[in-house]
Amino acid sequence: MTTLSKRSTIYLDPALHHALRLKALETSRSMSEIINEALKEALAEDAEDLAAFDERADEPLISYEQVVKRLKKDGRI
Repeated sequence: MTTLSKRSTIYLDPALHHALRLKALETSRSMSEIINEALKEALAEDAEDLAAFDERADEPLISYEQVVKRLKKDGRI
């Protein structure tokens, strides 16, 4: 952890806290390290999703009804 880390209070489900504590012990890592890694991965996934939305922003919109009709036409449903 860097010296620039911020302290925060979080409330975990007791079962999740227990699992996190066990994982920290088994991996010789702190609970903070594990939580930081999980948050970074989740935020990276969000960034990828937002980039995909931006790439498709100019695509024409299609209604749910049109999707269902197309799936029926293609024999997928």
